[in-house]
Amino acid sequence: MSTPIPRVEAGGSLLSILDLRVVFSEGGAVSRLFSKNKGVQAVDGVSLDVAPSEIVGIVGESGSGKTTLALAALGLTQVTGGHVLYDGQDITRLGGSRIRRVRRNAVMIFQDPHSSLSPRMRVSSLLMEPYFIHKVPEPERYGVAELLEMVELPSRLASLYPHELSGGQARRVGIARALTLRPRLIVADEPTTGLDVSAASSILNLLQSLRVNYGTAYLIITHALNVVGYLADRIAVMYLGRIVESGPAEQTYDAPLHPYTQALIAAIPEMDARGGKRETFVSGEIPSPRDPPSGCHFHPRCPFAVQTCRDVAPLLEEARPDQWVACHRWREVASLEQA
Repeated sequence: MSTPIPRVEAGGSLLSILDLRVVFSEGGAVSRLFSKNKGVQAVDGVSLDVAPSEIVGIVGESGSGKTTLALAALGLTQVTGGHVLYDGQDITRLGGSRIRRVRRNAVMIFQDPHSSLSPRMRVSSLLMEPYFIHKVPEPERYGVAELLEMVELPSRLASLYPHELSGGQARRVGIARALTLRPRLIVADEPTTGLDVSAASSILNLLQSLRVNYGTAYLIITHALNVVGYLADRIAVMYLGRIVESGPAEQTYDAPLHPYTQALIAAIPEMDARGGKRETFVSGEIPSPRDPPSGCHFHPRCPFAVQTCRDVAPLLEEARPDQWVACHRWREVASLEQA
């Protein structure tokens, strides 16, 4: 199901994802021939774009397809259909040296900072490695101390190995490594996972300051809507491979139109009357992407679901200026939210 979100940015889009589909096949060729299993539909007709210097947050539970979308956006996993355009160039059709040139300008920060850093290399070598891979002339390189300063780390850490770093320090080294090639786009997969509140806040503030200072655009992948609630310019909410809501961050956060977005906001920890944390969660478990529900994928967990939701997959429609929602009953949801 195609889910286009038409948008026109002043100056054009840096990254455009158009009707993207990623299906992971299971079993061998013979088993696929005689099986009704069509594979895992990880990304199912997703369209979105990222403008230069813009921060876009992709939000959803584990299994919603966020990380697969991020990998596909950088050409790090094979796509089944659709297109990914970076600065107007379709990277789904590139290979070899041509895709490497794109990856100088579009890089990824992986979820686990320690596993993404070679344990055999010191921080200084980790930061210089991208220059050797891409054969960057010395006059165009940052120095090690300069890169560490950019991510607010002391130069003494240059001699350490990854296992000697804290989680927050390792994540900052990963960000510094991503900055070596002066990328225009950084895709950050769960940039605050495993960090305490203070460390997580400092990482988010760092990403924001880098955007201001260097004009970097971000695609931030997270399961926690509050992580990008104040950082992102726009938010796209994913559920079982599809975008169910997309719009300006403040508007989407303050006045959500999809029941799933409302449930994610309700799951953000709040303080109860006794000063303790109170949490509510989306009811039920997310279905397996191997056998997603018919119609609207969210209908088994949705308090507003009717027969139409079970039978017909809703298309994204522009409910408010630049706020898109895929829900048959978004008007009822909006009226109850206002009440």
